[in-house]
Amino acid sequence: MACVFPASQTIIVGGGLAGMSACNQTLELGGKTVCLDKSAFCGGNSTKATSGINGAGTKTQAAKGVADNTDIFLADTLKGGAKKPEIAKVLCANSGDDVDWLMEKFDLDLSLLARLGGHSQPRTHRGAERFPGMTITYALIQMCENCQKSGRSRIINKAKVVDVIMNDKCVVGALYEKGGKMEKEFGPVIFCSGGFGADFGSDSLLAMYRPDLLHLPTTNGEHCTGDGIKIGEKHGANCVDLEWVQVHPTGLVKPDEADAKVKFLAAEALRGVGGIVIDAEGNRFANELGRRDYVTGEMWKNKPPFRLCLNKAAADEIIWHCKHYTGRGVMKHYKSGTELAADMKIPVQTLIDTHNQHHEASVKQEKDPEGGPHPAYPTGKSWDAASGPTGSGKKFYHNVLPGSKVASEEFFVAIITPVIHYCMGGLEITEESEVCHTDTKMQAVMEFFTGKEGVIPGLYAAGEIAGGVHGNNRLGGNSLLDCVVFGRVAAKAACVHIYGDKYTPCPVPSSLKNLAEGKP
Repeated sequence: MACVFPASQTIIVGGGLAGMSACNQTLELGGKTVCLDKSAFCGGNSTKATSGINGAGTKTQAAKGVADNTDIFLADTLKGGAKKPEIAKVLCANSGDDVDWLMEKFDLDLSLLARLGGHSQPRTHRGAERFPGMTITYALIQMCENCQKSGRSRIINKAKVVDVIMNDKCVVGALYEKGGKMEKEFGPVIFCSGGFGADFGSDSLLAMYRPDLLHLPTTNGEHCTGDGIKIGEKHGANCVDLEWVQVHPTGLVKPDEADAKVKFLAAEALRGVGGIVIDAEGNRFANELGRRDYVTGEMWKNKPPFRLCLNKAAADEIIWHCKHYTGRGVMKHYKSGTELAADMKIPVQTLIDTHNQHHEASVKQEKDPEGGPHPAYPTGKSWDAASGPTGSGKKFYHNVLPGSKVASEEFFVAIITPVIHYCMGGLEITEESEVCHTDTKMQAVMEFFTGKEGVIPGLYAAGEIAGGVHGNNRLGGNSLLDCVVFGRVAAKAACVHIYGDKYTPCPVPSSLKNLAEGKP
């Protein structure tokens, strides 16, 4: 039964991809929505995502002959760090349809595939140009903005949500500050307000749960201060995995601003297309396609500065990114390996030997996939002498360069450093994105309202704020997917909450394009 009085709208807190997925899904279901974002414009960290969005069983994969499915994706995600199979299954099972939804409903190009670290199949989708997070998120923002013509969608920026409004034990609205005044909106609330990766204060969540990381730079915008988590905790929401903060291995260092606290991120797709990581002396030391926590851990053991190097074939495959990074001053183009070696102050023969070893391993891997002497990641055996001894040997290779071509080969190279990137922990959610409660004494009340035990009626979470989706390590490409999947799941659950189990907010689900044209 519905618990909101009287409510005809869903309140979404946060205008990143999770929030915009929830907004557009609500509109498709025939509901009304208002999005509250504390920044001057929507987008959040989602627009910074540079590698792509994962999907198993998509039309793009089918067109390219990639045999992938929910079970394979789920196995990779669980091996990659996820600890709650029931939540991970929702993520993976919805992935194919949700990526297709993006392409079909928003006319998005997601025709390119890459295999990122921890994935056994190429399933990370992106378009030919621009960063995929930017492209996807802006498309959904634009649709939601256009749908304001219909009177069913509103976006309010510079609106900082400071609390939720309660009726007994049920969330019935949100209290927010805008222009020095306190305002209210009524309806169930979906928190899509992100993590706490830029919360560096002495009383911050980072200081409380991961003080050892406070010295690191971050890829997060200054808005990422865990507001939604703190509000949820105030009202008894259960939090999980707050100590699991992902440190990404490839934050980009701008040489003339090496100590900047906020850094650009090198897309994991740069490694997916064949980029290799070398230490100060020009040697590989890890499986570039291993888990993010693994690559970071190996960096701590070796000598900085570290470099991410793309040969010409690899760079050509992702050239928009390379040119963008070069223009930003965080990547450099070298006309030859000889020029690169001179800049690094190492013999060019070192780079030749490094590439030779990598190339020879790729040839042996192709000829004898399971005969290598080292354990491979995610499974099997590896021939890679550089990464094999770490216990996570390289198994997949792409655009590999023989050592004989290094001296004259063009390279795109970036200096990289570990950065705070993503908070796996947050508000615990159910498979339907409902926020879980800590107080078992409230079980009877909650069960009366929702038919379920242990949730806060009228409160949902999606995106980075939702804890328990990724476990202790998130695989690349799963963050944008998390936003879309659970944004849509939360929107559906919130509509049921308003209209009842067999709700019919309108006779036929709405066409977003019709709404964008001002039609009901």
